[in-house]
Amino acid sequence: YVLPHRAPCSRMGGVSMSGATQGEVHGEGGAYVGGYWKKLDECEENFNIQGGSNENVPPTACPRSTTRHSAAKADGSYDVVVIGAGCIGAAVARELSKTTASVLMIEAADDVCQGATKGNSGIVHAGFDDKPGSTRAKLCWKGNQMFPALDEDLHFGYQLTGSLVVARGAEEEKHLEELLERGATNGVENLRIVRGAELRKMEPNLDEAATAALHSPDAGTLIPYEYNIALAENAADNGVEVRIRRIVDAIEKTTDGFEISASHWEPKPWVESKAMASDALGNYYGGVGEGGPWDKFPVLVKGKQEISIDDMKVGGSGSMRAMDGVVVEKEKIRTRFVINCAGGASDKIASMVGDESFQIKPRLGEYVLLKKSSGEACNHILFPCPGPYGKGILVQKTLWGNLILGPTARDQHEWADPNVDPMDKETILQTVLSSCKKLVPSFDVNDAFHSFAGARAKSTRGDWIIEQCATASSMIHAAGIDSPGIAGSPAIALEVVELLKEAGFNAPADPTFNPKRAATITPKAGDYLPSGEKLVYTPDTKEALNSASCSPKQNVVCKCEKVTEAEIVEAMRRSLPLDSTQTMRKRTRAGMGGCQGKPWNYGCECRVAQVIARENEYKATEAVGRRPWKGTSQFEHRWLTEDDKVKLVDLSEAGPSGVQTEKMLDDGTEVEVPVVPLPEVQETLAPPKSPFDALKSIFKSE
Repeated sequence: YVLPHRAPCSRMGGVSMSGATQGEVHGEGGAYVGGYWKKLDECEENFNIQGGSNENVPPTACPRSTTRHSAAKADGSYDVVVIGAGCIGAAVARELSKTTASVLMIEAADDVCQGATKGNSGIVHAGFDDKPGSTRAKLCWKGNQMFPALDEDLHFGYQLTGSLVVARGAEEEKHLEELLERGATNGVENLRIVRGAELRKMEPNLDEAATAALHSPDAGTLIPYEYNIALAENAADNGVEVRIRRIVDAIEKTTDGFEISASHWEPKPWVESKAMASDALGNYYGGVGEGGPWDKFPVLVKGKQEISIDDMKVGGSGSMRAMDGVVVEKEKIRTRFVINCAGGASDKIASMVGDESFQIKPRLGEYVLLKKSSGEACNHILFPCPGPYGKGILVQKTLWGNLILGPTARDQHEWADPNVDPMDKETILQTVLSSCKKLVPSFDVNDAFHSFAGARAKSTRGDWIIEQCATASSMIHAAGIDSPGIAGSPAIALEVVELLKEAGFNAPADPTFNPKRAATITPKAGDYLPSGEKLVYTPDTKEALNSASCSPKQNVVCKCEKVTEAEIVEAMRRSLPLDSTQTMRKRTRAGMGGCQGKPWNYGCECRVAQVIARENEYKATEAVGRRPWKGTSQFEHRWLTEDDKVKLVDLSEAGPSGVQTEKMLDDGTEVEVPVVPLPEVQETLAPPKSPFDALKSIFKSE
């Protein structure tokens, strides 16, 4: 594989800058393509392109929980089955779609990218801090260098922001020198240490105590689920079959490969809705709901689902238990090769064929997200200088202009007596907010509006596991892929394909492979489309909507993010199955804004649900899955109250303290925790009380 040509970093006024222009917000007046900013008039040619693989699919929604097509051979078997549809599984599937092999990708959750890929920072690391000689060090920089070309093909949005590891004083500056040397050993280019006026010019809002920083202009930013979806869509467009809501129960070795036993589940509300009698769809946007968006308001405020570590291993908020799922079908899948990309459950998949050589110990990372106006607080990805407990908690502007704070790093074993690990939500939030204030004191905590967590797949081996299975050579493991897994993902996919070839895979290249994919979203200029047409913020009822006489591309269904009905329809008609407002949030950002879908603001979640119902020909909007709350949030309320904000401000001003906080910041040291098995708990029982109830409890409804 030949790495794409990269433009050198520029120097502006003596300051080393990353290639991307600083300050722009993706989708507002332009878009980031290949790391660099494209103005609105350039987006039609460079972002919303013609001739992408997405144009090869019919203009209808996918069937429930599967792609429109089957990739099975005449005898019903497959050449390769990829287990897991996170960024690793999707990257592998896309590489395999370049061949004529019959490939199936199965996912336990209700969408691609519901596991570790969804809940992380979205940083394309350069690889200067990885241990020399490790698999991470081998593949991180290689993968990093592939992203500009990948984004030019897939248009998921990628910005070359660059990163700064910030030191406070002479002692921490010694760590910068060590990182600089380690980066050189790993082959990372363009690293240097900046100080004084140059550092202040690069980051005017940096804390006064900062004395120097290690600058890596090749570090970049993306939205992880948008990247993951782009990979999976392009793979499906090029022939890969995708099935979601498939839990692998067993894998049996056969004379010519494997037979996989899987359970196909669906949410109970959808199963029940199939029995509802209705002669016609309702009236808002053509979907059900006589009262417009407001008639589903109780759905938004009733649910209070909380998910456990076990849920996070198999899709988090999109897992079977979190979505109140029931098994509707048992499947047998025959294949010659299996690729184990199951993330937090990859050790379980390995054990099904007798491989007990590693275990996955999830490492939780909690984040706080601030509104778009806060993104101006920094220009680069800002890391504190590594201490004895690892990387620490970072400050970063996202591609869409938000400020993201986090993550923590808390090792989790089996859920145990809550007194074993007494960190509560306030301690977690205090650690995140006060740690980030040490980097950028000026951000406004009142702008916080969302909190979430991810579970990184840390393995007992301490490195990425990319190898042939010791007990079944036709199974390839891509397991234990923790940070910087996104950066390494395209290079990992190449490595997996090479291992497949060593195991006997020899499918020829597919001459019809189309590497291109158009973006789903349309960049806008304020309230105007690139065509000059004005967006229309429509009323709630069908009668008033009809009188407005606006087209779907003008009809705004999410006010904060300016998402139109046409963008929802475009996402629905792509190559992956969609049936919930949560899956739509990840593709169009409908409901991602500062109001978080407040019904009394614009009712965007209900509006989107009715478009989904119409496109999927559901007879009731109850069949459309909704955004789960509270999921992994550390906040007490979905929509923060003034009292909530006052508490957050107080927490940000109280510095982190104590050994528990040090463990929470740890990104490299195992913390021994006594293991006490969690007893089986029926859904009808109250959840166990615990300081970590947001992550540990069986979900409940109020």
